[in-house]
Amino acid sequence: MSIKELQDKVDDWIKTYGVRYFSELTNTAILMEEVGELARIMSRTYGDQSFKNGDKTVDHLADELSDVLWVLVCIANQTGIDLTDALERNFRKKTERDSKRHINNDKLK
Repeated sequence: MSIKELQDKVDDWIKTYGVRYFSELTNTAILMEEVGELARIMSRTYGDQSFKNGDKTVDHLADELSDVLWVLVCIANQTGIDLTDALERNFRKKTERDSKRHINNDKLK
């Protein structure tokens, strides 16, 4: 699925099942919540924390990543952002800014 197709599919789902988009501010708060859930799994799976009884496990990692992506797409849709164009511009920016930076970073060798 292309990014454009993803944006269209989320938009269709919202209009079919979700009635309407939540406000931009609400979606930003939901994004923070979803990132927190992702962070909890990451810190317990790859960091120093252990899972508590009833915690989501690493099996939920894909679901939490998808939740973050879903809300990001919602915010892009409702603010008129073409994510394909935005990502292409971001690649160009990063390439211009960092084309030698990481290659010359001794910490990465």
